[in-house]
Amino acid sequence: MLQSYQTEFLRLALEHEVLKFGSFTLKSGRQSPYFFNLGRISSGAAMRALGHAYAQALTASGLAYDMLFGPAYKGIPLVTAVSCALAEQGRDLPYAYNRKEAKDHGEGGTLVGAAPKGRVVIVDDVLTAGTALREAVRLLQQAGAQPVAAVIALDRQEKGPSGRSAVQEMERDAGIRVISLVNVQTMLSYLSGGHASADTLAAIRAYQAQYGVAA
Repeated sequence: MLQSYQTEFLRLALEHEVLKFGSFTLKSGRQSPYFFNLGRISSGAAMRALGHAYAQALTASGLAYDMLFGPAYKGIPLVTAVSCALAEQGRDLPYAYNRKEAKDHGEGGTLVGAAPKGRVVIVDDVLTAGTALREAVRLLQQAGAQPVAAVIALDRQEKGPSGRSAVQEMERDAGIRVISLVNVQTMLSYLSGGHASADTLAAIRAYQAQYGVAA
């Protein structure tokens, strides 16, 4: 059973062509029948809706946390939108983000915003190699905070070289929980309700049968 925020997020993803169907070559070299690009969200109303979906996913997770962190670059507008959405729900939390390059004047450093402390949730778009998330975990730990989770838009549930998915590897290696708004199974459930052709659904199922991990 899809949650309302999942339905709204997937509707938003289709409307703004975040989720597209066809034949796409991924960084792994695999030919995927779908492509997901959260960068297509590029208007105020769409970003507001996206922030609310993230906020609702965090609330539904039942996770206890004290602040948010957005890894540069895509995580910066996301963490801002999510913090605003949480404030609208009555929870005003501090947030921070990092620069790619350390600033050598003014206040200096790579971290911007609230000083990291307590239990921190990292807000990002997708998890592929996990480089940005691992860097975020390191930065937060160095600052004395405790990264406890990352919230992302989509879990592709796809095997990497280790046989585990990127999400499974991140949870094992970094010791944090990964919360996704949707995964491929919830995406397929939504698309089956008349939002994609039978050929598209069959292609995604075949791809997952070949490359997917157990849900």
